[in-house]
Amino acid sequence: MGASNMGKTVTIDPITRLEGHGKIEIFLDDSGNVERAYMQVPELRGFEQFAVGRPAEDMPQITSRICGVCPTAHHMAATKCVDHLYRVDPPSTAKKIRELIYSTFFVEDHALHFYFLGGPDFVVGPTASKAERNILGVIGKVGVEVGKHVIAVRKQLRELISLSGGKVVHPVFGLPGGVAKPLTKEDQKKFQDAAKVAIEFGLFTLQVFRDIVLKNSAYVDAILSDGFTHKTYYMGMVDANKKVNFYDGYLRVVDPNGNEFAYFPNQDYLDHIAEHVEPWSYMKFTYLKKNGWTGFTEGNLSGVYAVAPLARLNASLGMATPKAQEAHDEMYSTLKGKPVHHTLANHWARLIELLYAAERMDELANDDEIVGSNYRTIPTNIPKEGVGVVEAPRGTLIHHYKSDERGILTGASLIVATQNNAARIAMSVDKAAKTLIKNGVVNDGLLNQVEMAFRAYDPCYGCATHTLNGEIPIVITIRNQKGEIVQQINRT
Repeated sequence: MGASNMGKTVTIDPITRLEGHGKIEIFLDDSGNVERAYMQVPELRGFEQFAVGRPAEDMPQITSRICGVCPTAHHMAATKCVDHLYRVDPPSTAKKIRELIYSTFFVEDHALHFYFLGGPDFVVGPTASKAERNILGVIGKVGVEVGKHVIAVRKQLRELISLSGGKVVHPVFGLPGGVAKPLTKEDQKKFQDAAKVAIEFGLFTLQVFRDIVLKNSAYVDAILSDGFTHKTYYMGMVDANKKVNFYDGYLRVVDPNGNEFAYFPNQDYLDHIAEHVEPWSYMKFTYLKKNGWTGFTEGNLSGVYAVAPLARLNASLGMATPKAQEAHDEMYSTLKGKPVHHTLANHWARLIELLYAAERMDELANDDEIVGSNYRTIPTNIPKEGVGVVEAPRGTLIHHYKSDERGILTGASLIVATQNNAARIAMSVDKAAKTLIKNGVVNDGLLNQVEMAFRAYDPCYGCATHTLNGEIPIVITIRNQKGEIVQQINRT
């Protein structure tokens, strides 16, 4: 972490253990308390713009390059989007193969965040030396054998994604109307074996969380603290029973009291979600259209909502698999009711989802339709416009394409998980900084706890930024020691 305290400004640049790049600027008043903290995204990615002019069927491969951690999510959203663009319904076998691969990806990705990115803050400790707050520190705490087990499980799952998806980092299996190849009986057996391992791994990881986090009163106090709490709206995808689903379903929004606020087909998202721009970030801030943009505020009158694991559980009526449902009930019972507004509880919710994804793997791997021979419906309709939505590990992911009659894209819009979370993340960083930094006392442990406010969301800023036409705008701001702007140079 590069942190500087120059006059009345504290800068964390770069922020750490996330996908993408970002920085935090904290402005202190004369007493050394925080006036405002900004979560800034200085990087710019151009996928929406250079998608224009490309064949629609190329988008599942193009958009998977947005991020090396999120590729399967973008591949799946893009594949579903071109299904809708061509008005083609994939066969049941193809849908189940897609969801099987996607569930496998979810287990692997959630394990990555807990053990490598977010987990070190709890397993090693939020104020531990920054040299220890990493996977090596985690292994030192839980033991080498546990570390080997984590790496072995992730390796097995990634090999299965590569087997069925073509490549693990940039999969190529999704096609308009289906998938590129079927699964064999041998493939099915490998998924069945891996699913059993994944379920045990999910149960094991939840026990690690209980033993290390829940039995530590200081960690529990941090989770429940006001500095990491926001009463906002929550959105997530649910199945026909309004249980959590990652691959398909309707989007459901609940208010801060847990009451259903909206329930709609994915293709109607523009009736419910809009975007807001702030001058200090390249990331757009989404909000609920019905409430409007009321700033970075919480409560029933605010338009701010959250996605990601905790939001998905809050927005649902529960989990669709038995062991995950037991874990779901345990969390809400321990945290005194639903919805839970504690940002750091995302880590617990993420492990419940890991277990659900493993159980869903098991269900699909043991469904004989998974090895059916009808795995693609060839598109025949003239393309025009399509929307594809999945739940990425870090929240709701929306792809929206428009094309000409030849299937050449004329427009593309991506609303990614981290963008859906952008307003709440900004609020979380600001509130954490104001709660933790007092009287000008700033140290590495405190700054890491400020970072924990965004890290709980598992953000991907590489995915969350948008391109603009013309030159990339640059704003250079020069401040004096009092934090006052003395000169500003704009290229817009």
